Amino acid sequence: MDVVEDYNGHVEPGAAAARRVLDALTITKVSVGPMDNNAYLLVCRETNEALLIDAANEPQRLSDLVGHDRQRPDLRTIVTTHQHADHWQALGAVAGQYGANTIAHAEDAAPLPVPPDRLVAHGDSVSVGACELSVIHLRGHTPGSIALVYHDSGGHPHLFTGDSLFPGGPGKTSGPANFASLMDDLEARVFGELPDETWFYPGHGDDSTLGAERPKLAEWRARGW
Repeated sequence: MDVVEDYNGHVEPGAAAARRVLDALTITKVSVGPMDNNAYLLVCRETNEALLIDAANEPQRLSDLVGHDRQRPDLRTIVTTHQHADHWQALGAVAGQYGANTIAHAEDAAPLPVPPDRLVAHGDSVSVGACELSVIHLRGHTPGSIALVYHDSGGHPHLFTGDSLFPGGPGKTSGPANFASLMDDLEARVFGELPDETWFYPGHGDDSTLGAERPKLAEWRARGW
């Protein structure tokens, strides 16, 4: 698979992946499947261990993302951000191929094709080699949607939001109560805890920063979606 090293948060279906290199971690983003789902491969630069966020579709492309040479990372963990089927079509195949442990929130575990090896809750930690990510439970898009946040060596946060937050608004919800729940969690657990320079990586489409989206919070709340 071709990988572009000049990372800007944009990838195209069927095209090259894009890699961001941090001091201790690399983040490689690829679009898979008919719904333009983003999958993210995180690799610890010290240990060469890897974690995949959302084995959404196209297991062969995800295998190509991991690589096939002797230097390929050791895929130990797959995190599913939420229960919607477009985010786990390749979960069984990829987990089986690599013997990776699977992780999800308990409230979204039942629909998954592979029972999670580990259930996580708000505030838990997930490791990839020597790097630690924190779990943020965001209730509303689904009951058990989670985000993961990683702080690089400079303290700069990198946030993987699944379908709970996109450039331009929160993820789709099924009604006013779930919308209010998601907005409450986004305001308290994301925008209330993380700085404007936080770069976030959504489940579909391009990346953004919390600073770019923060001025729109009142607008989102008022429009109801």
